Amino acid sequence: MQYPLISEYIDAILSAEDNMATLKNLSPVLDDRGRPVMSSGNFAVVFKMKSVDTGRCYAIKCFIKDQEGRAEAYKRIPEELEFVSSPYLMHVQYLENELFVDTTQTDQEEFPVLKMEWMEGKPLDAYLRENLYDSYALEMLTYRFCRMGAYLLSQPFAHGDLKPDNILVRENGELALVDYDGMFVPSMEGQKARELGSPDFRHPLRDEDQFDSHIDDFAIASMALSLKAIALDPSLLEKYGAADRLLFSAEDYRNLGESNVLMALVSLSSDATLASLLSAFLLVSAKNNLSMLSFRLFAITKPEKKQIELSTEVTKEDWANAVEDEFCVKYSKDGLRLLKSNKNIKNYVIKAGTRVICDGAFWGCRDLTSVTIPNSVTNIGNIAFRNCSGLTSVTIPNSVTSIGEDAFEDCSGITHTIIVNDMFVLLPKSYEGHYSIPENISIIIGGAFNGCHGLTSVTIPNSVTSIGDWAFFRCSGLTSVTIPNSVTSIGKSAFSFCRGLISVTIPNSVTSIGVAAFFKCSSLTSVTIPNSVTSIGEDAFVYCSSLKSIIIPPGTKQKFARFLPDNKDKLVEQ
Repeated sequence: MQYPLISEYIDAILSAEDNMATLKNLSPVLDDRGRPVMSSGNFAVVFKMKSVDTGRCYAIKCFIKDQEGRAEAYKRIPEELEFVSSPYLMHVQYLENELFVDTTQTDQEEFPVLKMEWMEGKPLDAYLRENLYDSYALEMLTYRFCRMGAYLLSQPFAHGDLKPDNILVRENGELALVDYDGMFVPSMEGQKARELGSPDFRHPLRDEDQFDSHIDDFAIASMALSLKAIALDPSLLEKYGAADRLLFSAEDYRNLGESNVLMALVSLSSDATLASLLSAFLLVSAKNNLSMLSFRLFAITKPEKKQIELSTEVTKEDWANAVEDEFCVKYSKDGLRLLKSNKNIKNYVIKAGTRVICDGAFWGCRDLTSVTIPNSVTNIGNIAFRNCSGLTSVTIPNSVTSIGEDAFEDCSGITHTIIVNDMFVLLPKSYEGHYSIPENISIIIGGAFNGCHGLTSVTIPNSVTSIGDWAFFRCSGLTSVTIPNSVTSIGKSAFSFCRGLISVTIPNSVTSIGVAAFFKCSSLTSVTIPNSVTSIGEDAFVYCSSLKSIIIPPGTKQKFARFLPDNKDKLVEQ
């Protein structure tokens, strides 16, 4: 049977409401250029379609090459899987003579389509390479693949063409199988295989006569072993891997005794899980199925996420081993830390999997107008975006748990307040008047209000426990601030150069006042400090030219004289 060209299918799909027999409620999803969202392979082209009634998306598969027994197979597969509930499988529906296509390839005008659920996700090999140096992501990928493998080994059906391209990693990390052209179901017992699968994932002796529930066994064992090995040593993929496969090639399978890949994996067999998976692989290589083993062999232990502290500081070693992306942005070798941006960059999407934006990473990138931060990032370093005066908008994901001092200093183009989780990050420099910090904030990060000259007063809620370094630096219009009885520390230079600040009362929850905390507050006339304060940094009240008294509790003059040698004559016990 002859089939239309892909270009002819595209024309038909663009007018789906006129050309579909029963699926008239589906319309093609179009890309930015107005072309259908689609992908193609050796036997078919798949279009993304959307129901105009429900908004749900579907995949419509249109065939471009003939395959013996395909129509009969796709009638049997939905019947056999109708009552199978599995997160790994999607429901399929084969519709004959469904799509009218004006084609020059044959006199036939109506062609079959396969309707499937649309699954969002990335092919396993793409996900693997994106997360190559995220050990937890790789261990979880191995764990989830082994779970899926154990499920398939326990079932009376088989996928028939297991390979990375046919396995999607969904947004939640779970796996799903696509492309059921080679699937075996029990009612096909005695038939010949319609296809044999990719040579890099099938047993070298598999032929069309082997068509049963064990046709996935070899691929499961090979992929599970490869994924575990890559999780232990990511460099193996760079050394032995290639496009469309993991570690082993068809040549390795034909001569395992001389396989460099196998020798490399044997050297890792001190790991108990890898040793077990290696044994299963060697058995299936010899027997061509795993019927002698329980599927429970692949029920490996779920990995625990280990929190590794990654520094925002860049070392000489980091520079020596840095790698650059196509935009000349430097990353650490493991891809987890963004070290330094190209100064001339204008718009940038930080690589998925990045966990740290290092100190000064984008400092001085004046042409930078937008940056996309992925939800893998947990730490943003000191002065990370300092002097990015062209930056007009930035969205920080809730994955971020730490933001360094003056991370957005002199980002004059940003006009929106930035709040992340319980951290107050930035008030725009153009803000004027009174500002009330939201109730859920516990940390005012360093430099959050730096340079807000129009700010006249601020209300700090009782949820705040820490006022960061340089938090209100150069807020020259600030005349009043009430520090609540929840704050325990006031950072260095927190209120430096607040020339309009007249008085301040420090509550008895505060234990430390940083270096130069109120440096050059020239209008400050009085300060009240409680006995709870156990440390005051140098120059905390230096050049406060209007300061007449520092009120302290009775009997503490000697204590505070040690902290404030330059102001000891202004200490007043009350």
